[in-house]
Amino acid sequence: MSGKTIVVLATLDTKGIEAHYLRQQIEKAGETALIIDVGVVGKPATQADVSREQVAEEGGTPLAELLKDPDREVAAPIMAEGATKIVCRLVDEGKVHGIVSMGGTQGTTLATRVMRALPYGFPKVMVSTMASSNVAPWVDIKDITMMYSVTDILGLNPVMRTILANAAGAAVGMARSTIPMEAGDKPLVGVTTVGITTQGAMKAIEVLESAGYETIVFHAVGTGGRAMEQLMEEGVIGAVLDYSTIEVSNEMFHALLAGGAKRLTTAGKLGLPQVLAPGAIEVLVFNEPETVPPPFNTRTLIRHSPQITDVRLNREEMARVGEEVARRLLHTKDEAIFMIPTAGYDSYAVEGEGFYDPDADQAFVDALKANLPGNFRLIERDTHIEDPAFASEAAKLLIQLIEKKNQQN
Repeated sequence: MSGKTIVVLATLDTKGIEAHYLRQQIEKAGETALIIDVGVVGKPATQADVSREQVAEEGGTPLAELLKDPDREVAAPIMAEGATKIVCRLVDEGKVHGIVSMGGTQGTTLATRVMRALPYGFPKVMVSTMASSNVAPWVDIKDITMMYSVTDILGLNPVMRTILANAAGAAVGMARSTIPMEAGDKPLVGVTTVGITTQGAMKAIEVLESAGYETIVFHAVGTGGRAMEQLMEEGVIGAVLDYSTIEVSNEMFHALLAGGAKRLTTAGKLGLPQVLAPGAIEVLVFNEPETVPPPFNTRTLIRHSPQITDVRLNREEMARVGEEVARRLLHTKDEAIFMIPTAGYDSYAVEGEGFYDPDADQAFVDALKANLPGNFRLIERDTHIEDPAFASEAAKLLIQLIEKKNQQN
């Protein structure tokens, strides 16, 4: 027996039978189940280890108050908040080692809100009627395992028993994993890239790894950059080569690869060594050509794939992007470096290709120079971003920043 405790998060008024069955399966596997009740209105169908009264109290409103005028829209956020506080506390104290839940739209929404607050690597299993559809609203940037329930979750039957037993087994198996999410002696280096900057990023990774640094690469499609910054906040990533900053421009102009308002701010606030480059920052990404909105739909379009269409920003827009990038980097505490490849920010923007526009690129550089904080070194090189020499220099400069910070510490 490995002594693991798995949280079973459930609305016991509607999913009590199923929660009890999950408990049985977890205990059959030799571990302990801790049932937390997030139901409100009906009578719990099994015994909770953490009652709905406790959850509501932690959420800021006594259950008796919620029951005066029961409303799921009012109660659900309160129960989610209470459950989040309870589970996070138990995780911090090392008392629980995984979580499993089940539900339809409302149950999935509540349970995954709790799961998204938990650290990367902590086992999270969600059995859901919604798991065969777009799960982005529930998973977002966290490592939640979504399992399709096949049937509605209303009572036990041969299919549901098997699905729930598999979910219990999955949660137990994950909790027994002995692979820690910890960096080695040197900091783990986060690297961003997109397809049209990949050759440069690969060379930079080669240089970093040959120097003994482990890298973790993020596809800069919006969720990638956000996940990287969350892993910085959780202390997993210790240095950053932000090679493709396309997510900032896509956020500004409401395109597909929007990285959120915090993008580019986290490493600076935490004081992590960072080297940045404007990889694909002039590119906005949309779906099929007919989805490209005005005024971009009258410009040169490049079909990146049958479902993806790319658009180039003009001089005025690039100046705005330069100002915004600099604004986000004002939070940077320590020395940092921004490298500019003046001959093109990706393979679509080099001379002879559809997005080649050195005047627009220069507008970005001018705005960046005028607004970057003084602790940034801005380095310009007369080459493109996929040049091995440019990528190698970016990686070596980051190594220098890391080593300098180590010496200071």
